[in-house]
Amino acid sequence: MKRILLADDEEALRILVHTTLEDPDYEIVEACDGTSALAMALDLRPDLAVLDWMMPGLTGVEVAASLRANAETREVPIILLTAKGQADDKETGRRAGVNSYLVKPFSPLELMSEVSRLLP
Repeated sequence: MKRILLADDEEALRILVHTTLEDPDYEIVEACDGTSALAMALDLRPDLAVLDWMMPGLTGVEVAASLRANAETREVPIILLTAKGQADDKETGRRAGVNSYLVKPFSPLELMSEVSRLLP
């Protein structure tokens, strides 16, 4: 079973993503802020992280950079969800090490496709 860490401060979005990704092959664990997301990632070693950019505590970009800086989480694929769709925002995400960048509102099918691509 693959473990997915889902971190977003908006409960409605967590519910949408959780429902979209619900599958017997996935265990989805949730965090409602960046600080908790980083702690959970370091403790649980997820197979994939789905992070919102703008969260209390640490941002999704900060969490991504911290995961990349840690030898034990360096290879965890990261999907960044954000309303920030400008080219420089996407470059900031790439520099932080995210594998996929989805701009809100995103298509649930696009999210499922990215998860399938990153979790073979």
